[in-house]
Amino acid sequence: MDEIEYVWSVLGGDAALTARVARAARPEVLEARLPVRALASACVGACALAAAELAARRAAPGGVPAVRVDDGAVAAAFTSERHLRIGGREPVSFAPLSRLWRTADGWVRTHANYPHHRARLLAALGLARDTEDARAVDAVGSLLAGLPARSVEETVYAAGGAAVALRTPEEWASSEQGRAVAGRPLVERGVLDASPARTFAPVPPSAGALLPAAGLRVLDLTRVIAGPVATRTLALLGADVLRVDPPGLPELPDQHVDTGFGKRSATLDLTSDQAAFEELLGAADVVVTGYRPGSLDRFGLSPRALAARRPGLVVARLSAWGAYGPWAGRRGFDSLVQVGTGIAALEGKADRPGALPAQALDHGTGYLLAAGVLRALTEQSRHGGSRYVEVALARTAAWLSAGPAPDGASGAGRPHGVGGSAGSASADTGGTRGTGGTGGPSTLGTGSGARRVRAAGDAGGPGASPWLRERESPLGRLRYALPPVRFEGGPTDWERAPGPWGADAARWV
Repeated sequence: MDEIEYVWSVLGGDAALTARVARAARPEVLEARLPVRALASACVGACALAAAELAARRAAPGGVPAVRVDDGAVAAAFTSERHLRIGGREPVSFAPLSRLWRTADGWVRTHANYPHHRARLLAALGLARDTEDARAVDAVGSLLAGLPARSVEETVYAAGGAAVALRTPEEWASSEQGRAVAGRPLVERGVLDASPARTFAPVPPSAGALLPAAGLRVLDLTRVIAGPVATRTLALLGADVLRVDPPGLPELPDQHVDTGFGKRSATLDLTSDQAAFEELLGAADVVVTGYRPGSLDRFGLSPRALAARRPGLVVARLSAWGAYGPWAGRRGFDSLVQVGTGIAALEGKADRPGALPAQALDHGTGYLLAAGVLRALTEQSRHGGSRYVEVALARTAAWLSAGPAPDGASGAGRPHGVGGSAGSASADTGGTRGTGGTGGPSTLGTGSGARRVRAAGDAGGPGASPWLRERESPLGRLRYALPPVRFEGGPTDWERAPGPWGADAARWV
């Protein structure tokens, strides 16, 4: 089964519509041992097809518009943080303590980009939170070199931090969480009630583009990359997306810029402003959440609780490890999931772990989530019902890992995998005590083994790529990757540039 046909079937789409998708293959981008390029193009292609299908349902009586997926555009989008410039400045991708570390019996990966995760990591290891970065790197490296990796994982997690020990694919597959993840579909979908069929208002044209999500209100309760990529895509397609964050937990500034296109950004304290949230919910069409499973339930934000208060809602949920199994409540990020599920081992060498050429789990899962929302809206217009969509980085990782080996090698016994990627060894993650971040800057690693990872847009110098653009914004002049979701007559860029985090009012326009 072709990759996009598989994804489209998981989304419940009409198999005949995949004939509307054409792909421009570029084997030189997103090179890896695992078929990253094929996964990326399939996720984007399925999302674009879901958008075209909804556009046809609303405003294109001539049929579903044709979809074109260009691997170059997809690769640029999947490495968007590398191409981003803010007033000419390169963004900060990974903090000094977000890296791989050697331990007494292997490797462990930490994530400390957010200040509270950095503080918890240091506290778990008995170090002062105000330790200067260079000293902290040395101190953490020395401590971890004498500790077992699984012990570090448990200690840091218990302290509220983020750390995962390196596992082989076999170790992950035999673990309780690995088995739980493997038993779930790539995209989980369902109906929550018998609400009437959704009736769409006519789509208002914007610069002649078909905007299938026009007039829809999306309440964005996500952070980091995957969830914001999904809601950024819905904003591209015309939705009014309002991202809401806790006032005391700001997003990383550069990350906010990269994923903030098309949206407004507000802050709201759910512990004290419940009435304001209920007012937003009462007029929302879609709610997207990206926090740990269960962490929002105390605010009444489970899918069933939301649908009970707002019948006809689409609720989309994202997690790192899945909302099931013993790791359901654990924090997780793309880099940690790569290490925990065996991907880092597959992409590495005998003496050190490796990394994918992009944060492909984040980006791929984000486009899967957006596609699930779009398909849910289409199905609502036919059959009604409040609906939910759920995805997990670890489930996307399982799909990627199940792909056949590159260059035609045997992939027997690995069903529903992503295929068709010409493989090569991924970047080394060199260094002694620690290494650079997965999917971080274009040159990964700090040791002699580090090499250049090609992404679309690298060749020809800054701004030379057809998949990059520059524009003015409230935050300065931006260079950024264009959206890869394209269909005939659809939008090609976001109408709104990102503004300052939390600067908008917590209300619908």
